[in-house]
Amino acid sequence: MFVGPNYVLSFGERPGDVLDPVRNRIREGKGAIRGGGPGYLAYAIVDTIVDAYYPVIERLSAKLERLEDLVLVRPTPRLLDHLNRIKTDLVLLRRGVWPQLETLNRLLRETSTFLGEEVQVYLRDPADHCAQLVDVIDSHRELVNGLLNTYLSVMSNRTNEVMKVLTIMSSIFIPLTFLAGIYGMNFEFMPELHRKWAYPILLGLMAVVAGIMVVYFWRKGWLGGGSGGDGDDDDC
Repeated sequence: MFVGPNYVLSFGERPGDVLDPVRNRIREGKGAIRGGGPGYLAYAIVDTIVDAYYPVIERLSAKLERLEDLVLVRPTPRLLDHLNRIKTDLVLLRRGVWPQLETLNRLLRETSTFLGEEVQVYLRDPADHCAQLVDVIDSHRELVNGLLNTYLSVMSNRTNEVMKVLTIMSSIFIPLTFLAGIYGMNFEFMPELHRKWAYPILLGLMAVVAGIMVVYFWRKGWLGGGSGGDGDDDDC
């Protein structure tokens, strides 16, 4: 945007803009926009552009609130993709807002021919808004990073739970496989092979061993909660 003695020249990189409120104020003659000179018009344009960031930030805030509830309940790869997209959007927003904040602070510190003291007073408003936007964007970035860490922690805990169940199942079947392997060897002089009660006794022994291991794992808190072995949960 270029400001001269009797003109303001602005241009956009893409079709469409957010300057309809400024155009409506000019058409309707509201406020001092017609008689305030090019400096006041430049302030009005900058203020409108800065205020247009707020709806975008509000939409991202609403998305983060929904995703925050889903991270612990239903963490999915699609959720991770949404978080990464929001993180990218926040980076782009900060790249757009931060230079404007620097420029406005510079305009407030320095005197300009076309931006007098009466306009510099108005410029404090978009400068404060830019500072607020930068703070909100930074806080949202920290929240996204926290949600990403929470997502990774939840997925790691789920993986650990799956590995724990598989390990418990393997531990239960290892002694059973050992007993089945011993009596699966077709040696001719194994004393138990020719007794009528050998087969049911072996099945009963295997059931007792499996039951003892399940009870042991349950009492250690590795299977279905259990007592945890220390009893400190009542003090939490």
